[in-house]
Amino acid sequence: MSCESTKPVIKATENQMINKSDEALMNQVQRDVLKYFWEEAEPNSRLGRERYHEDNIYPQNDKNVITTGGSGFGMMTILVGVERKFIPRKEAVQRLTTMADFLAKSDRHHGAWSHWINGETGKTVPFGKKDNGGDLVETAFLVQGIISVREYFKNGNQEEKILAQKMDDLWKGVEWNWYTKGGEKTLYWHWSPTYGWEMNFPLKGYDETLVTYILAASSPTYPIDAETYYKGWTRNGTYTTDKTKYGLPMYVKHNGAEEYGGPLFWAQYSYLGLDPTGLSDRYVANYFDLNKNQVLIDYKYCVENPKGWKGYGPNYWGLSAGYTRNNDGSVGYTAHTPINDSGVINPTAALSSFPYTPKESMDFLRFLYQEKPEFIGSAGPYDATSINYNDWFTPRYLAIDQGTISPMIENYRTGLLWNLFMNAPEIKQGLKKLDFKSTKYTF
Repeated sequence: MSCESTKPVIKATENQMINKSDEALMNQVQRDVLKYFWEEAEPNSRLGRERYHEDNIYPQNDKNVITTGGSGFGMMTILVGVERKFIPRKEAVQRLTTMADFLAKSDRHHGAWSHWINGETGKTVPFGKKDNGGDLVETAFLVQGIISVREYFKNGNQEEKILAQKMDDLWKGVEWNWYTKGGEKTLYWHWSPTYGWEMNFPLKGYDETLVTYILAASSPTYPIDAETYYKGWTRNGTYTTDKTKYGLPMYVKHNGAEEYGGPLFWAQYSYLGLDPTGLSDRYVANYFDLNKNQVLIDYKYCVENPKGWKGYGPNYWGLSAGYTRNNDGSVGYTAHTPINDSGVINPTAALSSFPYTPKESMDFLRFLYQEKPEFIGSAGPYDATSINYNDWFTPRYLAIDQGTISPMIENYRTGLLWNLFMNAPEIKQGLKKLDFKSTKYTF
């Protein structure tokens, strides 16, 4: 079924947009997506709900389930809101303090939080039958936000310094080295108090999880060594490739997606804080080039449009994970890529790629707000859209998709989150330990 907006489209908004400058458009979308984490936050914990549905239909009865990774992105979105004066600094400090206090009392599994948490009780909500314990990757995405908040407020007033200390305590409690399953030279994604290591998901090869290793190496309390990174993540250096697509080098083998690269969130989730600009390690000469090429390959695929979807082109592109349109017209979920392309565009893909493709991302942003106002709802662009299917959209949002948009646009504009995270002393030390070098941050 094709979903219609629950609110009438206000044509005045569309007309106001037409003459707005690029800066104003970026302000507009940053302000809009902030609403997900500010106005629509889970009311008790104040953290980011896993999903927010304007239609108020929650098939899994999970309206008050919060997501840890998306909440980390939400913290960074709130920092942008403070910096741009969309929200009062004092109110943000109070809100973030509530979040920190809730996380301190929530279930933890050797220091890691679960993927989903009940926002009312702090108890683990299983993501799957055996996925009912610690989720190290979601924890890493959360900690990326926690460290950014600490750095932003650590030299502030007394209330802000207390907040920074609470965030510091949270991050130092994560037992990263526990997730090597007894000293194996790789990190594992999950551990369950009832099923142990049965999920058995090692973090090996290139995907969205790089920042997990960075944080684990940087931990002053439960660190991993460099060997774990190079044996695990890089597969002993075998994850590099000489392959190209559209004449663009891939540099690394994307897990299960070696021809075109993975969904675009792979160039985003780990890089809200981790600045790829001029960043290298033993095998990758420049992470920015790696990410930029992944996004450009996706862009060029959409422009080429081999499946002939209506609407695809320079102004409407970007394949990532999120809601989708099933064949029967109902709403589903998938990781869209060039090899899993169903004619559905998730706006987060292009909008969260601003640092890599500023012109192409701006063309998408302008098109969306000027030409497709029906694709914009109460908390910014809807999660899934399709011109091909008669301007289909779902009036629903996901935290992990809305949460990357404002931070990545801000990194393009001012480098705010990159500067906070990269200048954290532990992060610099951890990167050095792994033989990373940065021309931008001079190490």
